Amino acid sequence: VVRGDDPPPQASHVLGVGKFNEEAFVALDRVLQAANEQGVRLVIPLVNNWPWMGGRGEYAAFRGKDKNAFWTDPQLIADFEQTIKFVLTRTNTLTGVRYCDDKSVLCWETGNELDSPASWTREIAAYIKSLDTNHLVMDGNTSGMRSGSLEIPDVDIVTTHHYSAGRGGSMAQAIRNNAAQAKGKKIYVVGEFGFVSTAQMADALQAIRDTGAAGGLLWSLRFRDRDGGFYWHSEPSGGNLFKAFHWPGSPVANAYDEINLMAITRTNAFAIRGLPVPPIPVPAPPKLLSVTDDGMISWQGSVGAGGYTVERAPEPGGPWTIAGQNIDESAAQYHPQFSDESAPRGNWFYRVRASNEAGVSEPSNVVGPVNVTQTTFVDEMADLKKASAARGGLTIALRDSRKAKEDAQRSSGNAGDALVYQLPASVEGFR
Repeated sequence: VVRGDDPPPQASHVLGVGKFNEEAFVALDRVLQAANEQGVRLVIPLVNNWPWMGGRGEYAAFRGKDKNAFWTDPQLIADFEQTIKFVLTRTNTLTGVRYCDDKSVLCWETGNELDSPASWTREIAAYIKSLDTNHLVMDGNTSGMRSGSLEIPDVDIVTTHHYSAGRGGSMAQAIRNNAAQAKGKKIYVVGEFGFVSTAQMADALQAIRDTGAAGGLLWSLRFRDRDGGFYWHSEPSGGNLFKAFHWPGSPVANAYDEINLMAITRTNAFAIRGLPVPPIPVPAPPKLLSVTDDGMISWQGSVGAGGYTVERAPEPGGPWTIAGQNIDESAAQYHPQFSDESAPRGNWFYRVRASNEAGVSEPSNVVGPVNVTQTTFVDEMADLKKASAARGGLTIALRDSRKAKEDAQRSSGNAGDALVYQLPASVEGFR
């Protein structure tokens, strides 16, 4: 929902009362199309409780009203129902299927992390079902299991979010208590959980399985960036320690035990379906992106890859030599993933392979020729090893990454501290 302080080009779906952004909805059309192709089912929240991407406060602001009026004001409820009708009856421009008929949608969630009264949920759930009898409705009230939601006939799924121990003494116990209340009345899904130790996360996963809950969604597993590497999302909550998780995990995230947690999550993902855990497959070939400078090499990675090898050759057919190996896809956040500091002057071709414990992928596409005229020395400052000396009290900072454009590891110090580099040739420039 558009915000008055949105920096362009924020892609808001709702631009005003009954006003919708077609470009943004075409992007959502593409999401539903891709979900059908991949066999993925979507939980789609219809509004946010929070202002981050626009939510109930923005709907209220369209009418000059307070955000809390969203729950009770007939005009604001009618405005929101205009959006619901537009979404549910929309015909996908790419598939020709109406959203209310699209099997990629698992359920419509009344909203994300709502604190709505049960009366509002009852009215909205009934309105959704009046337009769409094909899909389930999830009550987006997540602060705890409320008896009112369990009695609403048009609510099919209830959910809770967990980021602390909970009233039951532990996150796992809180999940067990919620599941017991919902048993025999509604489907129960743990909508989000995180920001605790791996042992506590494992207990929560076990509780989800033991209670017969439909599932749990770990916060937050992020995907690959089309420009190379991963998307990142550091979390000010949880002691500003946790960042987005990435499969299969990286030493970059050792501070919050990512590798072990990802392995435990995968095991539980099969166990909840009653399936044996299959072997890790050999990764597919990555896709090497365009290379204009040997200091800026990036690729779209492969699911399950633990490392990458960059190969260089004078001709498209080889012979190939290794320019870099065991490259961690998580090591650079929104930066190029590799700089070929050993490339001699001349024209070179590049390709990339992905690897894990199961083996090495076939090579990627070949990119080149790349005209190498100089060496680009890059220090991502994950540690101080590339410097020849550090002066003063310089350390490596791991927290507050959101303030540093998600740079997960970086040098930190005070005025007068310095890093000293010794290079084999004169420096033409730096930034």
